[in-house]
Amino acid sequence: MSGQEQTVNKKNNIYKIQFHSQGKLYELYAREVTQSNMYAFIEVAGIIFGEKTKVVVDPSEERLKQEFSAVKRTYIPLHSVVRIDEVEKEGINKIMDSTGNKDGSNIAAFPMPPLQPKSD
Repeated sequence: MSGQEQTVNKKNNIYKIQFHSQGKLYELYAREVTQSNMYAFIEVAGIIFGEKTKVVVDPSEERLKQEFSAVKRTYIPLHSVVRIDEVEKEGINKIMDSTGNKDGSNIAAFPMPPLQPKSD
């Protein structure tokens, strides 16, 4: 396979990245995920958002659009990453509670974010 063909195939890849940030579980879809030159970080570029013509608006995706609107590349600490999957097609970017469960069950994803000290 020539270098040009590899580049074309690479641009068609879609990755689903799940990571912990600020006590929440983020799920992003992106075109590029690489090991960063900065030690212990991954580099995510080409974040994919849903169509702008959608009638139904997901508040968590809108929040992510605002948070990442001016971002070309984001660097995520390796210890925060839960999972990276190569997928066939993009899904909806979302922010979930730190367990990753929307139904309130007590099943937790591993690794958990560090415990926050309780304020008195």
